[in-house]
Amino acid sequence: MSAQLPVESLNKENKGSRTPESNSNEMETSKKILDQLENRLSVKDIMKIQKVFMPPNFTGFVPVNRKRFIDNMFTALGCGLEEEYGDLFDRIDVARDGFVDWDKVTTFMLLELYEKDERANLSLVPQWKEIKFLQSLHKEPIQSIVYLKNSHRYLSLSKEGRLNVWGENLKLQQTLRVTTDSVRLRDLWVTCMISLANVNKIAAAFTSKEICFYDLNSKEEFSCQYKLYGICNTPICMHYWYNPEDGNEAVLTFGDVCGEVNAICFTSALISLFERPTSSTDEQEITVAITWQELVKGNHKCCFTLQHKGHNREWVKQVSYCSNLEVFISCATTNLNTIVLGWKGKGTSPMKTTSFHVTEGVNAFDYHPGLNLIASAALDHKVYLWNPYMTKPTGVLRGHLAGVIAVQFNISRRQLFSFSKDKVLRIWDLHHQLCIQRLAGMFPKCLEFQTILYFNEPHGQLFTTFNNQLTLLEMKQDTSKCVKSHEKPVTCVLYNSLFKQVISSDVGSAVIVWMIETGQKIKQFTGCHGKCEITTMALDASETRLFTASVDGTVKIWDFNGHCHHKLNAGKDQAADISQILILKRSILILGWERIITVFRMDTLTECLVQPSEWKGKAEHQNDILCAAFLPPQTLVTGSYDGEIVVWNNNSEKALSRFHPCLNRPLKSKSDNLPPQQEGPQAADNSYAVSNQYSLFADNDDNEFNYIVSRLFFLEGRKNGPSAGGANLVACGSCGIVRFWNTFKNLLQVEFEAHANVASIIMTVDKNSDYLITGDVNGYMKIWNIQEYCLCSSDILITQPPPMVAAIQPHNDCINHLETCVQDDYLLILSASADCSIGLSDISGSLIGVFGQDEHWRIGECLPPPDGKIAAEEKTVNQKQVRREERLPIFKPSTPVTKEKMDTYRRVNAWESTLLGNKFRESRIQKRPRPRLSAWGKMQNPIGTFSSLHMEDLEKITDVPKPDFLQNPYKYFNVKFEETENEKLMFPALSETPRVAFDEKSLFPKEILDREHKIKLSGEENLKGRKAAVNDALWMRSRLPQRTTAGIRLGKQSTNSIQK
Repeated sequence: MSAQLPVESLNKENKGSRTPESNSNEMETSKKILDQLENRLSVKDIMKIQKVFMPPNFTGFVPVNRKRFIDNMFTALGCGLEEEYGDLFDRIDVARDGFVDWDKVTTFMLLELYEKDERANLSLVPQWKEIKFLQSLHKEPIQSIVYLKNSHRYLSLSKEGRLNVWGENLKLQQTLRVTTDSVRLRDLWVTCMISLANVNKIAAAFTSKEICFYDLNSKEEFSCQYKLYGICNTPICMHYWYNPEDGNEAVLTFGDVCGEVNAICFTSALISLFERPTSSTDEQEITVAITWQELVKGNHKCCFTLQHKGHNREWVKQVSYCSNLEVFISCATTNLNTIVLGWKGKGTSPMKTTSFHVTEGVNAFDYHPGLNLIASAALDHKVYLWNPYMTKPTGVLRGHLAGVIAVQFNISRRQLFSFSKDKVLRIWDLHHQLCIQRLAGMFPKCLEFQTILYFNEPHGQLFTTFNNQLTLLEMKQDTSKCVKSHEKPVTCVLYNSLFKQVISSDVGSAVIVWMIETGQKIKQFTGCHGKCEITTMALDASETRLFTASVDGTVKIWDFNGHCHHKLNAGKDQAADISQILILKRSILILGWERIITVFRMDTLTECLVQPSEWKGKAEHQNDILCAAFLPPQTLVTGSYDGEIVVWNNNSEKALSRFHPCLNRPLKSKSDNLPPQQEGPQAADNSYAVSNQYSLFADNDDNEFNYIVSRLFFLEGRKNGPSAGGANLVACGSCGIVRFWNTFKNLLQVEFEAHANVASIIMTVDKNSDYLITGDVNGYMKIWNIQEYCLCSSDILITQPPPMVAAIQPHNDCINHLETCVQDDYLLILSASADCSIGLSDISGSLIGVFGQDEHWRIGECLPPPDGKIAAEEKTVNQKQVRREERLPIFKPSTPVTKEKMDTYRRVNAWESTLLGNKFRESRIQKRPRPRLSAWGKMQNPIGTFSSLHMEDLEKITDVPKPDFLQNPYKYFNVKFEETENEKLMFPALSETPRVAFDEKSLFPKEILDREHKIKLSGEENLKGRKAAVNDALWMRSRLPQRTTAGIRLGKQSTNSIQK
C-alpha cells in the first residue's frame, strides 16, 4: 500500500480544487469498472465458462492460451466483444505465462469480489449521532483521556490534578484529586496521564519532574504505589505499550521540554515494575520512591532505560512506541528534525535516529500498523503521510484552512480524522486520499483553546476537549443490512399465550403486534403516549388487557382493539421513569423512580383517570426501587438501585426482612422505624438480618453502582427447593453478576459473573425454572441450565456458574428486554434490543428469525421435531425425569416442553382460582405437600405413611392364550363375527347376567335362619286373619238396606270401619 501512495500522491496534489472535468473523468472510470465483463456475469455464465476448460474428451480441467480463451468464451457466452475477453485474459494471467486454467479464473474472480466488497465497506461515510456535551468538574484544561479496558471506565485528568471517572454509559461516577507530596496543591501542574492496562495502573507526570504510578487494585483506589523523581527535565508527554502475549514485556516512553525522548523497558512488569528496597515492608500502601539516576545506572534489574536527543532542545509534543517496527516516534514544532524515529537496538545499545523535516513543525501524529503509515498534523494546514523507511512524504492531504492540531486513524475502515485550529473535523479516505466528510459548526465557541482528540474505535466514540469542556461524537452503527422490527429502539416485548401473539414497544411510543408462528406484523398503534417513550409493558392475568408505561409518569390500560380504558396517574402529574408494572389480583404495583411502592387498587378502576392509593408500608428502601417479584400467596420482594432487597407481606404491606450482598453496608432505612411484628411464614427471627455469606465481588469503597438490582425472579418451578435449603430467588444487575438467594433464610447462596466486563445485564427465567437467560449491553445473550443448580443449602458461597447451554449475539446493541414463551411444545426466547430489532431464538441458541424480516418462518419447519412426543396421560414419572435429562446436552437443537408439567401447573393454579383454595392456602402453606400418587412406575422419593415400604415395579403380564370359543366362534355360535384389530370384548349388563343358585345353610348360622322362619310364619298367620275380617265386613254390608237413612248411615259406618 505504501508503494502505491507516491504514485497516487502525484495526482492528488490538486484535490483541494477539483474541476468538473476531473469529476466527469472519475465518473466515467467508475462506470467502466461497473461495466467490466466479470461484473456482468451470472451464475449460469460461470457454469458455461467452467465447460470451456473441460473439453468433452477430457476428464479434468485443461489450460488454454489467449486465442483459444477468446474464441471459446465468445462462443460459450454469446455476448461481449473480443477486446473484453482479451482484456480479461490479460488481467487473469498476472504471471504472463501465456495460458490460464480454471483455478486462475476462480481465484481472480474471488479476489475481485473481495476487493469490491472491501472498497464498498471502506467508502462508507461515517454517520454520527448528535454531539454530546459531557458534564465535567474540571476547572483547568484537560490534559489526557484514558479508557480502562478492565473496568470499562473513562478517566479524564486536568491540569490542576482533578480526575473525573466516567462509567461506560458516560455518566460521571466520581471525582478524585491526584496529588504529590513534592509540591503544594496550588502549585500542582499535571502534564499528562497514561494507562498501564496489563498491571491495572495509571501513571501521571507533573511539572515537578516526577512520574507517579497509581494502583487501581489497592483498597484505596488511585493510591500512589511508585514515585519516579529526579528526572532531568519536565516530562510533558507519555506513551505505554505492553506485549499482549507476554505481559511482563512493556515499554514506557516520555518526552520532555528539552527535546529528549526517554524510554523505560520493563522485563517483569507483571511481577513488579521496580524493585522495592529491602528495608521496606510488603504493604502496598507505602509509596516506593525511585530516582531517575538509579534507573539510568541499572540498579533495577527488572528494567532498563533508553534515550535519544534528536529534537535540538525543543518541546517534544508527542511520543509513541511501535512494536512491529521497534521504533520510537516523536514530533516537535520545529522546521528541522520535526519527526524523529529512534530505532531500538539490542539491549541497552544506543538508538539510531531518522528525521523528517516539515516547515513550521508538527503538532501531533498517529501510526497505522496495517498500512505502515505515519500521519502528521502540520501547522501549515496540511496532513502529511509518511512511510517510516522514506524521508519524503508519500502523500499530502490538503483541505484545512488552519493549522492541524490533531490526527487519529480509524484502523478498521482505513480512514483518518484530522482536526484543525478553526474547529473543523475532516475525515479522509486513505485509499483515494480524499476528504469524504467535513464536520464544523457544532463545537463550542471559544477563541483560545487546548484540544485533545481521542478515538475509541471498538465503541465508535470520538472525544474532543476544549480547555475544560469535553464533547462526544458517537458513530452510528451500520444498520443498512440489519432487519428492523421498529423504526426506533425497542424497549419491551411480551408474549400473549391467549392469542399466540407478540407485543412490542419502542421509544417512539409505538406498539406493534406480531404473529409468533410466522413473524408477520398484525397491528400497529402509534402515539400511544403522544411523543413520550414507552418504558415497559405488562399483561393482566386474563391476557386481554395491555398495560403501557411512559416517561410522562402515566400508565394506560388498553384492549387489543386499541381502546384505552383507564389512565393511571402514577407520577402524580410529573415525569417518572417507570421500570416495571407488577399486576396482582387486587392491586397494581408500579416501580422505578421512588423509594416507595406506587399502588393502585383494582376496586378503584371505575373512572378513566385513576389516582394512586396509599401503600401501607413505609419507605424501607434507601434508594429508588427498580424491580419486584411476587410469589403466591403473599410474598413480595423489591430490589433497589443500591442493591438492597426487601421482602414484604403483600396482604399487610409491611416489610418482613431485607438483605444486601455486602455485609458492611448499613441497612437501616431512612425512616428509622422497624415494623412492630413479623408476619407471614417467611419472616426470620430478625426481620432486618442480612446474609452471613457476603459478596465476593463487593468493593471496599462500597460504590452503589456495583449492586444495582435490575431484575428479580422467583423460581416458582422449584417445589421442594426452598424447603430443602435451595435458592428460590434470582437477582441480576450491574457488573454482569447473577445472585441466587434463599428468602426463607435471608441467605446469599450463589454469586457468579455471567457476563464479563459489562456495566449491567438483564435476565429472565422460564416458568418451569429450568433455564436462566441473560443479556448485556453489547447484544450478547447467554442461556444457562439451572435445573439441578443450587437445590440444596451450602455453608460456603458458590461462585461456579451453572452449565451454559449457549452464548450468542442476536443483536448489535443493548438488549433491553427478554421473555420466554412456549409454542408448538418448544421453549423459545424473545429478545428486544436498542438496535430496533426483536429476535426469536430457541433454547439451544439458534436464531429462528427477526420480526419484520421479508421471509416469514414456520417454527415447526425451522426446528427439528421434538424427541419422542408422548401424551401427558401416558407419561410416567421415570419417563418425565428421563426426558428432562435428555434436554441437558448443549448440542440439542431445540427443547420440547413436556405436557405433564403444564398439567401440573393447572392443578396448582386451581387453588388460586377458587375461594376455598384461597381461604385454606395461607393456613396450609407451611405443611408438607401431599405426594402425588402415580399408577405407573415406581416413586423415586416415597413420602408419607408407606415411606418405609419397599415398592417395586409390577411384573409384566405374559400373553394369555385365548379360549377356543373366541378363536373359533363359528363352532359354538350360529352368527359369524368379523375380527378386527381394535375390537373389544363386550360383557353383558349386570341385569342380564345369570344368577347362580346357592345354599343359605352354608352362608348363615342356624339361629338366624330359625328366627327368620318364625317371623315368616307369624306374618302369614296375621295376613290370613286380616283377610277373613275384611270378607266378613263386606258380606254384612251387602245384607243391610240401602234406601233408608239409617241404612245409609250404617253403610257409611261399615265402609269407614273397613277402610280403617
